[in-house]
Order: sequence, then structure tokens, then C-alpha cells
Amino acid sequence: MKKARAWLDSHGVAYEFHDYKTAGVEKDKLKQWSDKLGWEILLNRAGTTFKKLPDSDREGLTEKKALALMLAQPSMIKRPVLEVGGKLLVGFKPDIYAKEVRAK
Repeated sequence: MKKARAWLDSHGVAYEFHDYKTAGVEKDKLKQWSDKLGWEILLNRAGTTFKKLPDSDREGLTEKKALALMLAQPSMIKRPVLEVGGKLLVGFKPDIYAKEVRAK
């Protein structure tokens, strides 16, 4: 998160920050992201929150189950999610940001 915000600031890109880890995310917004990217991209399986889940919650994941987990515990959503120019970028990769993000 810090690297992405620093990159946006240093490149003069205006943005609105929503901390869904603490403020949560709306169900419709999460579903929209999932429809566009796939829930597999959004779910942070490498995070401690996911790893601490019981095996029964981690196994046999479906979109419905994954979205319910992410809504209940937003820290399971990969960060950052950047909505820019009709596209969604998940995670911070400077080369992709340089290609897809333009200062406004």
C-alpha cells in the first residue's frame, strides 16, 4: 500500500483512498471486481488471515464462498485495488502502473 501511494504521489496522480481493510467494502463493489477479474485474483491466499482459517473454509472454495470470506474479513482482499480508466489493477507493480496510470 505504501509503495503504491508513494508512486501515485510522486507521479502526480490524483486518487481517492478507501481503506477497505478497516472500513470494509460493499458487497456490490466486491462482486463487480470479482466479475471483472475473477475472485481468485482478489483473494489473498498468502496472507495470515487466510492461512489461519480452518481447513474446511480454505478448501473447496467457490466464488460465493470466497466473496463471503472477503466481505467478513476484508484483510483477505489483495491490496491495493486501483480503479483507473475503466481498468482494475490489483497489487503494486511499478511497470504496470507506469503503463496504465496517467497523471490527471
